[in-house]
Amino acid sequence: MSKGIVLVADDDAAIRTVINQALSRAGFDVRVTSNASTLWRWIDEGEGDVVVSDVIMPDGDAFDLLPRIKLRRPELPVIVMSAQNTFMTAIKASETGAYEYLPKPFDLSELIAAVDRAISEPKDNRSTEKFDEYLEGMPLVGRSPPMQEIYRSIARLMQSDLTVMLTGEPGTGKLLTAKVLHQYGNRKNNPFMAVNLAVLPPDSIEAELFGSTSTNSTENIDGKIKQAAGGILFLKEVAELPASAQSRLLRVLQLGEFTPVGGASPIKSDVKIIASTTRDMDQMIRNGMFREDLFYQLNVVPLRIPPLRERQEDVADLVFHFLKLTQMEGGQPKHADQEALKALKDHSWPGNVRELENLVRRICTLYPQETITGQVVETEIRNSGFFRQGADNSNQGGFNDLRSATEFFLNRYFAKYGEELPPEGVYHRFLDEFEHPVISSALTATNGNQIKAAEVLGLNRNTLRKKIRDHGIRIVRTTR
Repeated sequence: MSKGIVLVADDDAAIRTVINQALSRAGFDVRVTSNASTLWRWIDEGEGDVVVSDVIMPDGDAFDLLPRIKLRRPELPVIVMSAQNTFMTAIKASETGAYEYLPKPFDLSELIAAVDRAISEPKDNRSTEKFDEYLEGMPLVGRSPPMQEIYRSIARLMQSDLTVMLTGEPGTGKLLTAKVLHQYGNRKNNPFMAVNLAVLPPDSIEAELFGSTSTNSTENIDGKIKQAAGGILFLKEVAELPASAQSRLLRVLQLGEFTPVGGASPIKSDVKIIASTTRDMDQMIRNGMFREDLFYQLNVVPLRIPPLRERQEDVADLVFHFLKLTQMEGGQPKHADQEALKALKDHSWPGNVRELENLVRRICTLYPQETITGQVVETEIRNSGFFRQGADNSNQGGFNDLRSATEFFLNRYFAKYGEELPPEGVYHRFLDEFEHPVISSALTATNGNQIKAAEVLGLNRNTLRKKIRDHGIRIVRTTR
């Protein structure tokens, strides 16, 4: 007995054959075509239980066809496939009402599972909303499989009010991801507020978030929760919340209300929370430093942003993107040659995308020539590294200890954003965020030798081992 009829449209004969065979073996009746006009005729005549279509066909675009399908047969699920694996492809698939988006190449098992879901899911659960426009631009860059998963997750979350927990190393793009969820989501017309909890003194965090009241009405302060009403509040480094602020935030998430500092009456709240952290939250919960119930309220949808070393095939696209940005900001047009791209792809990028952007911008500023060469890239990577390759015990050209290295990183970070350095009392709050790339650089410089790395960092060997374990740092050794 057939599980349902699948209409497949793709102008590549080999792909049509493979999909036809795979779906037929899985128990579906399959009809295939190479063009959009035949596909539309079948749909218009009421055929098919699900559509699987490539985006680009000789006589049309699946995204142009989708609104017509939604008007003619709103219950018919459409799965789109595309080799144009960009963020905007995923967004457009979501906004035009596609049931699922599959970036090519994909596993046939993934396609079969999507078709199964589309046919078995109750029809009244399917979106029939029609979107006529979509926003241009490229806020996120990359076509690697890890980024495709991020795009698909964002597309599914855009119209949802579920809380999201973004995790990942510093510089991976957690703030940018939060902004994209706002920019393309159902709260885009309302405020987006971002608070970096790591830079705030602990005793000011509650008033900053929840506001404060006083007998003198002129001294009442609205917190970020109220200011972001109807929109999104992004809490960067949420692990830094003091215990009392954790209790207040839990009330916001559970009951949709909060009480300002010094206030007596609760205030209703309508705000979507997106949080991020670079900390080991499981360890913090075990140590009693973070409420487990709050973590589960924040971690409804966990989304890990991959480090650049896990998606190095995106380096060329990112370089092109940053070169275009510098040109749009008034810089001269430049391009990177193949040797430059190879050197960039071979780098481990402990500072992730932020480090790559800084490097590209610096090269554009310091070197007048139009072509960026491999020699220029290698020179700038060497000069900008925290530790020079092949550092010996004297650490010439490097740093005396972890603190001086971290202070260098902090100064560069705050200089980039034009902020004042934090007071000494909150210095330790930055260590966890910046230790990872510093330790990674030391391990790279010593080719994974923990004894030498400990000496370079000025750490006890056992302390270094613990930090490597706590940060989940991978040790990569190369043959020299």
